[in-house]
Amino acid sequence: MSPLAVFVRTLLKSSAIFIGATAILLHPSLEWRSSAQRGVLVGAQQSGTEAAVDALIGALKDSDAGVRREAARALAQMNSRRAVPALAGALSDADPQIRAAVAAALGEIGDTAATDALVAAVKDKVVDVRKRAISALGEIGDAKALDALTQALKDEDAGVRRAAASAIAEIGGDGGPHPHPHPHPRPAAVRMVVR
Repeated sequence: MSPLAVFVRTLLKSSAIFIGATAILLHPSLEWRSSAQRGVLVGAQQSGTEAAVDALIGALKDSDAGVRREAARALAQMNSRRAVPALAGALSDADPQIRAAVAAALGEIGDTAATDALVAAVKDKVVDVRKRAISALGEIGDAKALDALTQALKDEDAGVRRAAASAIAEIGGDGGPHPHPHPHPRPAAVRMVVR
């Protein structure tokens, strides 16, 4: 393994631990955290975010698929809108597991700038990638995706059809994106229609 791959892996592991600890300490429903803990972690995040995002964007092109997958996950956890163009480009990765992870990451970030790339991924040859892209479009909530999602209701895979129906239900009819994060409703009527 190259020294760069070792460095990126170490960075990703460290980042994942830091992000996980930050999420635990900053989670709004946890009453035991102190304002001092919150202040220290927010300051650390702000001081290292740009460099970490740059490193993770670079890691999306690493030769190791595991590094690329973890980079996508870490960028989603950081909610890095600056990484959306790089993640959108990674939807063309040769590895379908990476494409699926990237689609999920774009959905978690929730930026409408990813809509066009995700609409293209709805036609991916791999079922899991199609489902993740469709779910991400539902999370983003951009009405521009409704035509592609309507077409996905005709997909040969029942899971893809269910995901498309749920995404259409999430987007609704108001014509614009809805706030992110949001609950992921899966109405029973939608599940019954696509069986």
